[in-house]
Amino acid sequence: MNEGRLADKAYAGIVEMINADGLMVGDRLPSESRLAELFGMSRTVVREALVRLAADGITEARRGAGSFVKNRPSDKLGAYMSLSELPSTLGSYEVRFVLEAEAARLAAVRRSDEEMDGIEAALSKLRSALLSNAPAHAEDMELHRSIVQATANPAFLLAFEALQPDVDRIMRAGVDISRSRPPEVIAEMMHEHELIVEAIRAQDADGAALAMRWHLSRGRKRLMP
Repeated sequence: MNEGRLADKAYAGIVEMINADGLMVGDRLPSESRLAELFGMSRTVVREALVRLAADGITEARRGAGSFVKNRPSDKLGAYMSLSELPSTLGSYEVRFVLEAEAARLAAVRRSDEEMDGIEAALSKLRSALLSNAPAHAEDMELHRSIVQATANPAFLLAFEALQPDVDRIMRAGVDISRSRPPEVIAEMMHEHELIVEAIRAQDADGAALAMRWHLSRGRKRLMP
């Protein structure tokens, strides 16, 4: 098994440890050497897993003190992905921060009137779905896809489609988790999408990229309690 796959196992093992041991935000994780011993892996592999956990907002490293729990993934995530799928699913956010932010930037500059109409229609369908009790992940996906298509660069769509399994799991979980919270959480989700579309409509490239990064950042946080 290559180091990437081993790091996935270590990542999942650390999340399982956080849940099974009831570790709370601010609690310290075992040392790298202790984790390596527990998992039967090298410290290099464990270190890679910890770097990725920190990037995904689950742990944080404190110089000279070790790694600590920063966020506990929502228990509801288990309904949409297995623990073994968690590393790749949450890890897809790093790719989306680059891919979709730049797609939004280019869409703002290049979109045609017809493509803008499609983006507006997708936003309207998402609004209706989010404000009902119906699933909304398909409408969410269509809005994001319509923005990617407006880049006039097919390579963006190919890259986005490659992420679809992970993005689909995230969108399903994100809506479900948000609906279990106060109504303003869904309202915030909708407002984030509106800001992206408004910037694309105004052909504000920097504003569209910033709005997309903000939306993705908030979306990742909504997967935590």
